[in-house]
Amino acid sequence: MSAQASEKPSWFRYLPFVVILAVAVIGYFALRDYLTFETLRDNREALIAFRDQNYALTILVFLGIYVMIVGFSLPGASVATITGGFLFGTVFGVLANVTGATLGAVVIFLAARMGLGETLKARMDASEGLVRKVKAGIDENQWSMLFLIRLVPVVPFFVANLIPAFLGVPLYRFVISTFLGIIPGSLVFTSIGAGLGSVFARGETPDFGIIFEPHILLPILGLCALSVLPVVLKAVTGKKELLK
Repeated sequence: MSAQASEKPSWFRYLPFVVILAVAVIGYFALRDYLTFETLRDNREALIAFRDQNYALTILVFLGIYVMIVGFSLPGASVATITGGFLFGTVFGVLANVTGATLGAVVIFLAARMGLGETLKARMDASEGLVRKVKAGIDENQWSMLFLIRLVPVVPFFVANLIPAFLGVPLYRFVISTFLGIIPGSLVFTSIGAGLGSVFARGETPDFGIIFEPHILLPILGLCALSVLPVVLKAVTGKKELLK
């Protein structure tokens, strides 16, 4: 009886993460043809009409959908961000997008930490040699590392949610760094959405590659350098060595 009681919690803790992975795989094949820019373009008038008649409800529905897209790693996150700008403008769109993305990220973070994070953290803490030194270095510079993986455009959002969970990052640090760290990228895509009216009028599609334009990418890379600056200073001054 006691053996069964001890086994069930050990198995049960993996369930949320397994469910997220299963829904992500199913959603990729079932929804990838629907959560697209073309769907937004074809339904823009209906969306605007619904927003004008039910503004508060539109925000709540939008947040719910965004949390599901991010929380279950469904396709269409970029389209959702652009839709936020299209429906609510740049300022309120960024607020809605960042809030939805952060809440969805928390879902993945908690599921991963419950299933694998605690086990991996315990093993890394108990390990010796290079692994333990790397873990100690990351622990000493958590804020810098968290902001860096959020600001670097090449780090997938899903991966940026898993790494902190596997390293035992506190929830409050994860939430703050996620919310603030994704603002620059969200601002770019939200502003694209805010200007969709003229894009639709010309029969064009938005340029998602704009984030890699120098006038956009360079400031973001500057923020990346700023976030890692404390780590560099610690290594140079010798006050906190990452590796010995």
